[in-house]
Amino acid sequence: MKITRFTIFFVLLAASVCWTGCEMFASHADPLAGWLAASKNPDKIIEKDYQDYIQKLSPEERQSPGLDCFEDGTGEYAVRITIGLNGTNWRHVLIYDKDDKRIKIIKYVSGYSRS
Repeated sequence: MKITRFTIFFVLLAASVCWTGCEMFASHADPLAGWLAASKNPDKIIEKDYQDYIQKLSPEERQSPGLDCFEDGTGEYAVRITIGLNGTNWRHVLIYDKDDKRIKIIKYVSGYSRS
């Protein structure tokens, strides 16, 4: 059986696509790793901001979000919003600076569940 350059190229290409495709399902690092559960409720400014953020989500996403609050020890604060939607668990992480100003939004899939 004769192996041509095309065959070798095709096999390498298929392996590359498979490897990259599988990587998409790998676990991603938790952006709140090292943060601690908040010892106090968020300030009114942060509470209003994350409530406004939730109200801007689709009606399906707004149905029953889970909320968790975190502190990093340097004065920054984070709110993690967990939403189950069509078998996919989404997390929205809102990060606030020392002045209660939102400085970052991170949205990612944290897992899957069966309905």
